Amino acid sequence: MPLCDIDRQLIDRCLGKEPGAWNDFVDRYMGLIYHVIHHVSHARSIALSPADIEDIAAEIFLAIVDDDYGVLRRFKGDSALPTYLTVVARRVCVKEVVKRHREAELGHTSAHRAVVGDDGSGEAAAIATAEEVQKMLEHISDREAEVVRLYHLKYLNYRQIAKQLNIPENSVGPILAKARQNLRRVAEQRAT
Repeated sequence: MPLCDIDRQLIDRCLGKEPGAWNDFVDRYMGLIYHVIHHVSHARSIALSPADIEDIAAEIFLAIVDDDYGVLRRFKGDSALPTYLTVVARRVCVKEVVKRHREAELGHTSAHRAVVGDDGSGEAAAIATAEEVQKMLEHISDREAEVVRLYHLKYLNYRQIAKQLNIPENSVGPILAKARQNLRRVAEQRAT
């Protein structure tokens, strides 16, 4: 399906930075963006809070306007704009969902939320959580701890970790699995 005139004009208005163009764009495609977020979270069986959905939608819109509307400038018009935006939104959404899932695995989501809490005790809780994670990492090998840091804190993929640590890519997964197992053991020991 080729690019329709309404979308072509909307792209031109956004790229020309006409007043109200971005608001019109958001009004036109907000529903699509939310649909993509719900579809990705459902497909991955991950429940998102309304705040998470809002944050992910903001990240998607930020990706569109980033680099002076780079996403819109790169659009060639070979497909319908909604199709193109669905692909862009899905990529950003998957990245954000994976990032949030990784943070939740290590307890960073609750630590972050504690920091932004209103009761004033959140900052101490976040610091305590970060210190706990650091102490736990001290109980596993340096190599395992580094892989955990690169994967869960710096969000590198297996290929990037392998390159940075100069190890075979197919060894990253087993190292990470062993590290998680050891971290669970450490957590269980500390709980007793």
